[in-house]
Amino acid sequence: MRQANFLMAVLALLACGSLLFASVVGSVATPVPDLIAAFGEILRGQPSSLTATLLELRLGRALSAFVTGAALSLAGVMMQALLRNPLADPYVLGVSGGAAVGALGAMLLFGAAWIVDAAAFGGAVVVALLLFLLARRDLRGGAEGSAPMLLLTGVIVSSGCAALVTLMLSIAPENRLRGMVFWLIGDLSSTQPRLLPWLIWLAALGFALRMARAINVVALYAEAAATLGIRVDRLRKGLFLCAALLTASAVSSAGSIGFVGLIVPHACRFAWGSDHRLLLPAATLAGGSFLVLADTLARTVAAPQQLPVGVITALIGVPVFLLQLHHVQRRA
Repeated sequence: MRQANFLMAVLALLACGSLLFASVVGSVATPVPDLIAAFGEILRGQPSSLTATLLELRLGRALSAFVTGAALSLAGVMMQALLRNPLADPYVLGVSGGAAVGALGAMLLFGAAWIVDAAAFGGAVVVALLLFLLARRDLRGGAEGSAPMLLLTGVIVSSGCAALVTLMLSIAPENRLRGMVFWLIGDLSSTQPRLLPWLIWLAALGFALRMARAINVVALYAEAAATLGIRVDRLRKGLFLCAALLTASAVSSAGSIGFVGLIVPHACRFAWGSDHRLLLPAATLAGGSFLVLADTLARTVAAPQQLPVGVITALIGVPVFLLQLHHVQRRA
């Protein structure tokens, strides 16, 4: 318990450090005394100087990046527990595909930014409800622990959404095509701080921590979990609902940012074990910090031009995931 508390404290400090780093790093150099004064102006709610305004913009973007990364990592752990598949990620069931269809449809029809976000969230929720109706037998908790019908249904729905996305990209005019592609890759340059993603993340994290012991039992003894007093149907439905809402909020805020919900849970599991009482909070804090640092790199490495953060996470995620697989094979 003491070691777990120490780890949580270290990860919390890392999260705060990443937010501070993202707030002060950029293409415009700012002296330390000006930064201290700017922080004071922001705390008083009166960012009057240019440094304070710039710092407020950076901090708002960093907070959006943190909650997006935390939501994706938490959704990844939940999906892996629900499907009992280590390759599962937040996008495996097609929820992000529904968000992409909604967002690109709004962009195609000259939708404002808030309409695009709302359409993305609505598309993700529609796909989640469709999956719930088509694969509710798996969510009730049968003898199979891996929910095969849910996974198969999600793959098929995801393929249908991908076809619709390809169709919209093929008929989109040139002046809107770049923005649509950037959204698909994953981009935080136009995101705005919002309260809803934080509420969804905190509610899902609270549910996950309360059910962590049950998740451990289902992960190890899926067939016998019901005889051990675990409400498997309620647990699976809760995991699915939370993962779907987390994915919907993350994708509607920043587009389809890949690899965060896959490599961060794997890295945390590899480093600290598979006990979900520790894995769930560790993964969500590490995922938030990772995306903040990746977004900082995306907006500074080629400044003043900004890169899509999804490109950075993919470039980091591919070698890291291959390295993790190599270590797993060596252990086996």
